[in-house]
Amino acid sequence: MRITPWEVEGVVDYDRLIREFGIQPFSEILDRVPNPNRLMRRGVIFGHRDYDRIIDAMINKKPWAVMSGFMPSGLPHFGHKMTMDEIVWHQSMGGKAFVAIADMEAHAVRGLSWEKTKEIGMLYLKCIVALGLKPDNAILYFQSASRHVKDLAFELSAEVNWSELKAIYGFNPETTLARMFVTSIQAADILHPQLKDFGGPKPVVVPVGADQDPHLRLTRDLASRISIFSLERIDGGVRVRSRKGAEFLKKLKSLGFECKVYEEHIDFFGNPTEIEEEVRRVELELGGFAFIPPSSTYHRFTTGLTGGKMSSSKPESYISLFDDPEVGAKKVMKALTGGRVSAEEQRRLGGEPERCTVFELFTYHLITDDDELEEIRRDCKEGMLLCGCCKKRASELVRNFLKDLREKVESVDLEEYTIIG
Repeated sequence: MRITPWEVEGVVDYDRLIREFGIQPFSEILDRVPNPNRLMRRGVIFGHRDYDRIIDAMINKKPWAVMSGFMPSGLPHFGHKMTMDEIVWHQSMGGKAFVAIADMEAHAVRGLSWEKTKEIGMLYLKCIVALGLKPDNAILYFQSASRHVKDLAFELSAEVNWSELKAIYGFNPETTLARMFVTSIQAADILHPQLKDFGGPKPVVVPVGADQDPHLRLTRDLASRISIFSLERIDGGVRVRSRKGAEFLKKLKSLGFECKVYEEHIDFFGNPTEIEEEVRRVELELGGFAFIPPSSTYHRFTTGLTGGKMSSSKPESYISLFDDPEVGAKKVMKALTGGRVSAEEQRRLGGEPERCTVFELFTYHLITDDDELEEIRRDCKEGMLLCGCCKKRASELVRNFLKDLREKVESVDLEEYTIIG
């Protein structure tokens, strides 16, 4: 198994990712999520970091945001649709949506021209709008056009050195400076919704696949490094340190909380949320960023129709959201399934829906009712449902979906939206 932000190889072991990356199982917090969407209920979203902050903000009606982005290296496909669906759902739950078109990454990593990244990027924006993103609580932007992102990326780059990038991303002496700098751009994408111009510090969730976790780990560290104060929850309160020296800690002594003062830190006791809010308020007054470490959710990879991860660089592996409906339907009919070598054997042994790209399409995209999906799974496992029937059903659903989406995309009016770029 090899997983980086730019390539995924081998069979993905999600339990191993949870253990080795320090990701928390999403199942442990599912019952706290108000009206969880189907990807959460079905275990497609398998892990998280710090999602409790988002749940608390939802429940308490406090400001929060969802941020994710798309590298315009090829046409948007069903793998991208999953992230789009997550952004749209989070917006519907009260989050301000920030949608990035990672044109700087596509230019540096894939070598695409700026004109091409603009052309393809607009298709991504039209798709997410057609899938339900609302204009009144959303900011859509291209990395290269966002002054906030580029300025913040420069500030963040001062906090990272070559050794760290090598350890996180496996960069080598042949790696270009542009590709390395893209990591700061990614971090700035994630953190800039907390800038004063966008309402200041707030919880931000980033829905991604597990291949993007290196960006999240680095960004969470940078959120602490670039802020004046670092916050660590302890029993009964919060431990506060200052990256700029003890003189800044002195400015916190009058906050009104019970505290113990040490040479390198102060331990405040009381409601942790209230303490953190007050410390961040002071930092903003001092001209700092006061960033809250970003939260994240991790979804399973969308399997390509021919096996492996669905990828824009492998046209045969995906159904594009811009495929002709008939073409999309035919691709489904050729997809790998979890069926046996013969109909007789499948009736006797049952199918393997957990290994089937068609059942995955049902789970991730095509079947909205959980009971209906469970019936398909059960009938497949018991040998009552053959692959031909499933493929026909899935192909018809894909055909109808693509036809409906095309009509919506054609009617999209991006003038209603805030677009930087």
